[in-house]
Amino acid sequence: MTTTRFEGTDRYVATEDLMMAVNAAITLGRPVLIKGEPGTGKTQLAEEIAAALQRPLLEWHIKSTTKAQQGLYEYDAVARLRDSQLGDDRVKDIANYIRKGRLWEAFESEVQPVLLIDEIDKADIEFPNDLLRELDRMEFHVYETGETIAARHRPIIVITSNNEKELPDAFLRRCFFHYISFPDKQTMQDIVEVHFPGLKQTLLREALNAFYDVRDVPGLKKKPSTSELLDWIKLLLAEDIPPEALRAEDRRAAIPPLHGALLKNEQDVHLFEQLVFMHRRGNR
Repeated sequence: MTTTRFEGTDRYVATEDLMMAVNAAITLGRPVLIKGEPGTGKTQLAEEIAAALQRPLLEWHIKSTTKAQQGLYEYDAVARLRDSQLGDDRVKDIANYIRKGRLWEAFESEVQPVLLIDEIDKADIEFPNDLLRELDRMEFHVYETGETIAARHRPIIVITSNNEKELPDAFLRRCFFHYISFPDKQTMQDIVEVHFPGLKQTLLREALNAFYDVRDVPGLKKKPSTSELLDWIKLLLAEDIPPEALRAEDRRAAIPPLHGALLKNEQDVHLFEQLVFMHRRGNR
């Protein structure tokens, strides 16, 4: 039995605020714009909405070179010219050279789909504005064939952004916005337990304490994210690192074991090395 209310899933811990935002966007028929630190589950949210509501999922991952037109359709004039030179009968029907984009697929879906437009801020600044008409009217015109493609069902649209650039006001007005705050310890514990059921509480407690201590270090270029914490715990289990190895009276006294899962650039590793050196020097 399908439902139209998102209440999280067994493998995705959604806060009340996040569930409220998703359900508000569905009620309004507007895209939900999700921002938050990398690694906080923005992309996975669309997958979980589709799973929870039993809807098909269509994914459009945006790159710096992506154009809005590609989400509608692309006309391959070069292929048609080549086939005409070869005498191919396919050239008589221009539709043979129209490649459907994700929006077209979503509009044609027999049931209401979930459409993910992932990392919209990677594209050119005009990209969001170029989609305004289609997202408003839920239809677009195919000039090569003269047909108009209208949505059978208004898709549930999830748009993610890493805040690499500001999005236009006209676009923001058409979205329901939600910022995924970084999880507190209790929420993070729930997330970890979903991925590692039965994890010893002592190891979980010490790992979380060490993880949040790392995030709290001033001057970090890139703070470790939820996904990096999960990778780190997986390594701790694989290497059988005991909880005692993560415990410290003062965590400035040592760099966490297997820190390469948490610290992803040389500046942050060097910063930690300096803090440890200064701490040990001050204790002499």
